[in-house]
Amino acid sequence: MWRHVVPLLSATHETFAPTALGHRGGRPAAERPARIADVIDDAQRTLDELGLDAPHLAGNSMGGWVALELARRGRARSVCALSPAGFWGSATSGPSRATSVLRATIHDTKRGRPILPLLARVPRFRRWAMRLNAVHGERVAAQELVSLADDLLGCVVAFDLLSTTEFLAPFDPLPCPTTIAWSAKDKVLPRDLHEPRARETVPQARFLVLDGVGHVPMFDAPDVVARVILESTGAAATNGKPSPIGATASP
Repeated sequence: MWRHVVPLLSATHETFAPTALGHRGGRPAAERPARIADVIDDAQRTLDELGLDAPHLAGNSMGGWVALELARRGRARSVCALSPAGFWGSATSGPSRATSVLRATIHDTKRGRPILPLLARVPRFRRWAMRLNAVHGERVAAQELVSLADDLLGCVVAFDLLSTTEFLAPFDPLPCPTTIAWSAKDKVLPRDLHEPRARETVPQARFLVLDGVGHVPMFDAPDVVARVILESTGAAATNGKPSPIGATASP
C-alpha cells in the first residue's frame, strides 16, 4: 500500500512500513476472532521490536485508527491519519455501510481471482476494479493489481475486523500533534458521514481534505500523501537528525 510513498519519505526519514496482524505477511492472530485492540497491541509490539519509543506515525483507514490509538498509549511523536476508520460513534451504530462494501469487495475478488491476470491488462478494468479505493485505478500496474488482490484475500482476519463493535473514544487531551486528512472522493468512509464525528472525537486535530483522491490516496497521489506526512512531522522545518516514520494499512 505504501510502496510508492516510502521512497518519497526515505530521503529525510528512516521509514518503516510494517504489515498488520493477520494480514498477508504479518504475524498470525493468537486468538480468533481478532479485534482492533489485538491489531493495536501487535503494532505496539512491532514498535518495541524496532526500538521505536514514540516515532511519527502515519496510517490509512484501519491504519489511521491504529496510529491514533498508539498515540493514546503515548507511542507517537505525531500522527498523520488518512481517512481513518473508527469514527462511527458507538458500539451499536457500527461501520455498517463500510462493512457491507468491503465484504462485497472480498467476495468479488475471490470469484474473479482466477482470471484477474488477464483482466488486469486492461486499463478500463483496473479503473473499475479499484473504484472504491482510487479515482484513477488505471494508474495501478497490472501486476500490482494482482498483488493487491492476493493481499486482500490473504488477510485471514478480514471478516473478524469487519465484524468489530469497537470505535474510537474521545481524546482529552490530544496526546501529540495530529493531522487528519480525508480523501474528498472517499467511497468507503465518506467524508460527510465520518469527518463530523472525527471532529467531535479529536477536536484539537488539524483537519485537511485531499482533493481528487479515493479512500486509499497513496494510489492516486503518492506525492501529495508524502507531502502531508512530512508536513505533519515538521520535517520541512527540521535540519537535525531525521525521525522515524511508521506506516500501517488496511487491506
